[in-house]
Amino acid sequence: MLRIFLAVLLIINGLNLSHAGEGKLSTVKLSILDHIIVAEVADTASARMTGLMHRTHLPENNGMLFVFPESGIHCMWMKDTALPLSVAFVDETGKIINLAEMTPETLTPHCAAKSARYALEMNGGWFEKRGIEMGDQIVEIP
Repeated sequence: MLRIFLAVLLIINGLNLSHAGEGKLSTVKLSILDHIIVAEVADTASARMTGLMHRTHLPENNGMLFVFPESGIHCMWMKDTALPLSVAFVDETGKIINLAEMTPETLTPHCAAKSARYALEMNGGWFEKRGIEMGDQIVEIP
């Protein structure tokens, strides 16, 4: 399954939202239960493949929003990622489908429980510490 997922990621062009500069991802401001997040937007195959790899620090209320070209059963893993992360799989309406805690430097797949359009990665335990759970709504702040 992991090999299929990797192959699909390599093939997909993805959405091409504007980036702030070469190699720098655009950001979006999100809100979950009145908690404000600044998330980098990984909206291309390359950005999704790299994700938060090789990072040594992620500010407390910052994260990465993975935007998939289509809804589906998307999976995340922690190859070359030293930070413990939590991931929320999110449907097209912004509703959290399921959450998972991910262990650094592993290839263990963590997958959406049902069709997801987005995945939001935050520092490990971030969602739990704030009482955020399945069914909660994520909204973009203009």
